Amino acid sequence: MTTPTPPAAPPTPAPTITPPAPAGTPKRLGNGELRAMVAKVLADNTGTDLTPRSIAHTLNRSSGAVGNACKVLADRGEAEVASTAPLSYRATATTASAAAPTITPAPSRTPRPKTPKPPTSAPTAAAPPSAPSGATGVVTGPVKRPNGMDYHPRLLSGMPDVTALRRLRDAGVAALMYGPPGTGKTSVVEAAFNDCLTVQGDGDTVVADFVGDYTKTPDGEFVFVHGPLVRAMRDGVPLFIDDATLIPPTVLAVVYPAMDGRRQIVIKANGGEVVDAAPGFYVIAGHNPGVHGAVLSDALSSRFSVQVQVSSDYELADQLGVDKKAVRVARNLATRQEKGEVGWAPQLRELLAFKKIAAVLGVDAAAGNLVGIAPEEDRATVAAVVRDAFGRTVTPLALGARITTTP
Repeated sequence: MTTPTPPAAPPTPAPTITPPAPAGTPKRLGNGELRAMVAKVLADNTGTDLTPRSIAHTLNRSSGAVGNACKVLADRGEAEVASTAPLSYRATATTASAAAPTITPAPSRTPRPKTPKPPTSAPTAAAPPSAPSGATGVVTGPVKRPNGMDYHPRLLSGMPDVTALRRLRDAGVAALMYGPPGTGKTSVVEAAFNDCLTVQGDGDTVVADFVGDYTKTPDGEFVFVHGPLVRAMRDGVPLFIDDATLIPPTVLAVVYPAMDGRRQIVIKANGGEVVDAAPGFYVIAGHNPGVHGAVLSDALSSRFSVQVQVSSDYELADQLGVDKKAVRVARNLATRQEKGEVGWAPQLRELLAFKKIAAVLGVDAAAGNLVGIAPEEDRATVAAVVRDAFGRTVTPLALGARITTTP
């Protein structure tokens, strides 16, 4: 007799797994709303040190934008820097008051790729952290620089230069701005990227000026303080390397891994610390070809796919109220410079200074100053051009006899 086989036990139901929320573009927030969301995350985790990246993961937001919000909170005393390596923040007694209790953090997202894709006809990526809403649209008027001065955009390939640079950043195409000092290279970069970090290059620039170095604290300990390259990479903001061609090539090479497909650097001085570039990180550089010691190496040139010549806008000088005779002098000398007859010509910076000096000391003093600031080898030619434009001979500014009082 065959023993019947007992019925099989019902299968154990598989645990229910909630699929992660699909990654998508977060909705656009109002002014100060992201900062309030960041404050809430810090307040909800009082006593815990949080990096901008971990907060961004919680909120499904750009780590660069979150990093900026953290800095603002710390500046206001509504959060504090817990450590610098890695950069992290913690709540203070006033963080809760800056939080937004009615805002629920978005679900965690799938990590974004390290290398942002170039924009297509229907971009889905969030706007760069430093660019306000709609910043990649066409600029229609003057742009306020961080120093409060207005920058008047100029055309570049049929569009405002500020717009062009922002779109190059979106596409991940590094740009090199080159031209004489005073033509506005720094001005256009600051107008396009109002939160860029700057490294001022010269022959003494070292790797530590980019990545950071150890600093002694008041209590005698040494801590590693990260430099502008690392901060720009982590915050997802642009890095402007001014006078890049004055920096020794072996030093400048520290930036290259952050610019290529790796978007990563290794800080040997800090125990091999690895730093990845957040979305929005971008490198732009300035180059003065006529400056002694400036060398545009093949390695540097190849990293900057777009190279834009920047010259003085003499029409803008007219519009800004600079004396027309001074503008005529600058145009004349610029033409002679192109022909190789003279090595120096006043740029927009010198013309704006002329306007200020004329308002304080008079036109003759301002014209004399133009002659005085010219290089010695060009001074006679500059003096002749100034004499022809102003109809009189002027001399460089100089102190005269001592003032005496008559009894």
